[in-house]
Amino acid sequence: MLSYIVRRILQAIPSLIGISIISFILLHIVPGNPVRILLGQHYTPQRAAALAQSLGLNKPLYMQYLIWLWNILHGNLGYSYNYTEPVTYLIAHALPNTLSLVLIATIFAQLFAMLIGTIQAYFENSIADHIITVLNYFFYSMPSFWLGILMVMFFAIQLHWFPSGGVLNPQDPNPGFWDWLHHLILPAATLTLVTLAGYSRYMRSSVRETLLMDYVRTARAKGLRESQVLWRHVLRNSILPQITLFGLSFPALFAGALFIEQIFNYPGMGLLYWNAVGTLDYPVLLGVTMFLGALTIIGNLLADVLYSLVDPRISLESMS
Repeated sequence: MLSYIVRRILQAIPSLIGISIISFILLHIVPGNPVRILLGQHYTPQRAAALAQSLGLNKPLYMQYLIWLWNILHGNLGYSYNYTEPVTYLIAHALPNTLSLVLIATIFAQLFAMLIGTIQAYFENSIADHIITVLNYFFYSMPSFWLGILMVMFFAIQLHWFPSGGVLNPQDPNPGFWDWLHHLILPAATLTLVTLAGYSRYMRSSVRETLLMDYVRTARAKGLRESQVLWRHVLRNSILPQITLFGLSFPALFAGALFIEQIFNYPGMGLLYWNAVGTLDYPVLLGVTMFLGALTIIGNLLADVLYSLVDPRISLESMS
């Protein structure tokens, strides 16, 4: 297994280099001038030239990329133009908040998807199946930012059940776990609802196929209770596609969190990214983009490893 993981990581290096080149070029051809944004009303040609020289923006584009790549290889993502802090520090500071949001949303989405998908498949073409299908399509087609706005309007502004944003109450001198959880519920519920719709549809299809397998009919013929059939034979074999979907969609969850964190003013990587977009903070934008690219590769690798652990018939070498 170790040799497989090392080989996959080595194979990912060209992909990461390609992502870095494309991202670097696209960011630098976007209309706008970070020097002008940083200087604001104090802009003069002399100050602009001095600032561009200090930031290295006066060099040719290929030279800027090579310098940035050399720094990346030495673990230096650069300094933020806007925060004047190392990008690694900013990402490390924001990552725990985003990670907690994504993990909680993923866990609840997977658990509810298993339950809802199994119910839909077991009671196929029933009224409950049709109602859940309509709700799934409704949430699946709804943009995450729009659902977040609706959640804020209804639960925060109208009902006053939850705070509209932030991660802790600034007026509380000793904020604790429950205050953090209270602020996390709305953004986590939004991300869960958007993600749950897709997961449950895949789970429904997987359980439907498993229920038609011969070993399920054999288990029923042996007199096993229906709960034992579902738990031992159906669910265990139906979650394999969910594992693959989890690995592939984990980066998409981070991408969805970018929008949700902006709506809820949640201090994670999403809010960091959007603030960097407004000021064309190239080091932060490139750092977050490279992080998501690496996360995509790690997600695919994690899916393969989990797949082999759940189903012993599948080896990692056969997937290489």
